[in-house]
Amino acid sequence: MEELMEGYPEHAAAVRLPEAPIHDDPAAYHNELRRTYGPVVPILLEADIPAWLVIGYRELHFVTSQPQLFGRDPRRWNLLHRLPEDWPARLYVTWQPNLMYSEGEERRRRGDAVSDALDSIDRTELTRICEHVADLVIDRFSGDGEADLVPQYAQRIPAEVVTRLFGMPEVDLPDLIKDIHNLLDGGKEAAQAFPRVYAHMERLVTVKRARPGHDVTSRLLAHAARLTDEETAADLMVLVGASHGASANWICNTLRLMLVDDHFSMTLQGGRSSVGEALNEVLWKDTPTMSMPSRYAVRDCDLAGRRIRRGDLVVLGFAAANTDPQVQPAAHPVGLGANRAHMSFSHGEYGCPFPAPELGEIIAKSAVEVLLDRLPDLHLAVSPESLRWRPSLWARSLESLPVLFSPAAPMGHMQPRPA
Repeated sequence: MEELMEGYPEHAAAVRLPEAPIHDDPAAYHNELRRTYGPVVPILLEADIPAWLVIGYRELHFVTSQPQLFGRDPRRWNLLHRLPEDWPARLYVTWQPNLMYSEGEERRRRGDAVSDALDSIDRTELTRICEHVADLVIDRFSGDGEADLVPQYAQRIPAEVVTRLFGMPEVDLPDLIKDIHNLLDGGKEAAQAFPRVYAHMERLVTVKRARPGHDVTSRLLAHAARLTDEETAADLMVLVGASHGASANWICNTLRLMLVDDHFSMTLQGGRSSVGEALNEVLWKDTPTMSMPSRYAVRDCDLAGRRIRRGDLVVLGFAAANTDPQVQPAAHPVGLGANRAHMSFSHGEYGCPFPAPELGEIIAKSAVEVLLDRLPDLHLAVSPESLRWRPSLWARSLESLPVLFSPAAPMGHMQPRPA
């Protein structure tokens, strides 16, 4: 331990983040850290690995805007060789030949292919697909009068939509959802889930290389970037995982907000006017991705008065930055529904590629709107205080969201949804 901490004198009083109750009330906890440590916090991750957590909005914006100072390739990490084999977040910091870990010209080549393939998705057609999928999913529980919206709805919608967009076989969906969930958790099951998900992507690439279709996978393979099969499979893993995890949590966290916050209660009486506002407010208050261990100092530098050594791990605190009083002053409680300056999709060269945030919003918005249309008297089956957040450093997601409603006939027995 002493040898590991050599060169990190500021970490003698560091926060052991895995032991912190960060998931209970992230905003309050981050504000406490801000008062004690300032905008850049010395932290100890699992196995007492030193790192830096950036919780200041300005500081996070700076880090994500300076790829020449803070790179994305985890092979730069100066403590990578010290990680135990069973380190829970190992998959997050293990280099792989995909878009997420690429830099420079390689990043631009891969990023252009991904952005062009995603941008070819017709937004009107995507909305239609999302609404159709939402109706099908609701049909499975609409007659019961009760449901848990986490596994039965929020986690199903993105997976089934992405399956259609990427041309994936629907028979693979149940196992794929479970494995992606484990991957995004970064827990003990992640290491076993990884090769299974990658095998799904490899099979998909092989099929689409032989028989192209009108889907994202086929467009990636046909792109002028000339991605290899290995590159395409690796980038598909990133896209499918991010699309599913972030969208599922976004849907669930928005439904929770609309069920417990009086400001949005009128929407549950049949209106749609504040769904977009609620979606954006969630990105500020309960962003689906709380933080990410994803930047590595390219050289020695100073960040908010902290000495960052070459190769140090910098954890991006998206949730913390979004609740920074500098951008959310307590004395000026203006609604956040129209303010899109949050950091929930990161920023800069390594941020979420265009137009992924827009497509994710279409998926989430459609899911929320269709649910409210179909089950207008939807309400919590438990007290708001009894809802529990999953104990994760990285993702903001509920363990469950039990609801009650008047049983309704499946959509198959009703008129088709208006175009």
